[in-house]
Amino acid sequence: MFNYKGKMNLVRAKKKLGQHFLNDQFIARKIVDSLKGEQTNQVLEVGPGMGILTHYLLERPGISLKVIEIDQESVDYLKRNFQVLNENIIEADFLKTNLTDVFKGSFAIIGNFPYNISSQILFRVLEIKNQIPEVVGMFQKEVAERICAKEGSKTYGILSVLMQTFYRLEYLFTVEAGVFSPPPKVRSAVIRLQRNELKELGCNEELFFKVVKTAFNQRRKMMRNSLKQMFGEIPEEFQMLRPEQLKPGQFISLTSQIESLKK
Repeated sequence: MFNYKGKMNLVRAKKKLGQHFLNDQFIARKIVDSLKGEQTNQVLEVGPGMGILTHYLLERPGISLKVIEIDQESVDYLKRNFQVLNENIIEADFLKTNLTDVFKGSFAIIGNFPYNISSQILFRVLEIKNQIPEVVGMFQKEVAERICAKEGSKTYGILSVLMQTFYRLEYLFTVEAGVFSPPPKVRSAVIRLQRNELKELGCNEELFFKVVKTAFNQRRKMMRNSLKQMFGEIPEEFQMLRPEQLKPGQFISLTSQIESLKK
């Protein structure tokens, strides 16, 4: 079985990169097994570190695996210990990489995501959502709960609405801090996102994103007040509501009506 014991030159976790290396084999396999892989055999692992997920991904039949890693020390480690990956180690920053140049067709994403950029990773996913049918990721527990939160919850926010508009979300399991090296100060959680059937919003997508972000940037205000400065008067049915009361579909409807009023 793959393990770190006895291996030389282990990678040093770097605080600036938000690195916390998972060292529990059972959880690593459980994460990899959570990837359904029903719509694509192409998989990108984000931030593999020392490859605890990589090992189990390579065991899965039929997978075409690439990994992307910004840390040079981790890249060197992967090249020494996972030579089977050959040219499939991408030495780059995920947030700055044009993934449509890397993958032709759809691909799934998996990873123990650095907590300091986990939300940014999801915003990048949204940019090419029609190419990414599935994401399985480890997040800080509070962030995972926020992403999966439903309307009416205090944690329901921008990411909740945007991700739930385009993906079916599942909170899979909680992960304790002690299985990482070094252990983070928070608990973690693994969630799965699967692209839903919505291909077109029926309104301007850029405007939709702007409406959602503007509303939640002043979440304590009624919608008529939070949106007035940027969009003017909004439809009466939404005026007395707060953003956390609206389902994703209602934000789509609101955007469509704002779009119509501006014409």
